[in-house]
Amino acid sequence: MENYLVVGASSGIGKALANLLAEEGHRVYATYCNNETVSSHPQITYHQLDVLEDQYNLDFLPDTLNGVIYCVGSINLLPFARIKPQDFVNDYQLQVIGATKILQASLTKLKKSKNASVVLFSTVAVQTGFPFHAQVAASKGAIEGLTKALAAELSPVIRVNAIAPSITDTPLAGKLLSTEDKKQANANRHPLKQIGSAENLAECAAFLLRKATWMTGQIVHIDGGVSTLKV
Repeated sequence: MENYLVVGASSGIGKALANLLAEEGHRVYATYCNNETVSSHPQITYHQLDVLEDQYNLDFLPDTLNGVIYCVGSINLLPFARIKPQDFVNDYQLQVIGATKILQASLTKLKKSKNASVVLFSTVAVQTGFPFHAQVAASKGAIEGLTKALAAELSPVIRVNAIAPSITDTPLAGKLLSTEDKKQANANRHPLKQIGSAENLAECAAFLLRKATWMTGQIVHIDGGVSTLKV
């Protein structure tokens, strides 16, 4: 049994990953901010945590962590002319500074593991330009840079990788997929003609955590082919 911290685990990808790891017999320490928790799996314990706080208590974690997964994020799509500078700052605080604080607080515990791994989340929009994605691509671009820098600095003790998904059917993307017409239109943009699921991303994250022992510093595209194929 291994110990994993899943930050942002009350819904979407984080919830799916927490359940998957628990079903495999691991101990999951899952955090949430405002969303109501719904899983009652005995291997999962929930703790309220606001990553925007200046200080928070991680005393609920064990002495050794095998992995940390930061699933907290936002999707704010606006024309560039309508984005305020503070909007960029807010996203950076949530997605980059939040991840940084969690990892700094967990570093000693991760270093005690013989197979420690960190998984962060980017977006396909960083390396494939889309209109109205300036805000999300800017902060997630910083996540990709952080991933590679930490992978170099923390090797060989801790592996660090990131997943760059396309649109995924989760509550976070609810406004973009609020009708069947929207879902179909988004699905049709992808060569595989479907939208990703939380389970698709959770399976990839679990692989990076436990099986990908010769992978670090990678940005893994789980995106229905949209970043590389034109069909």
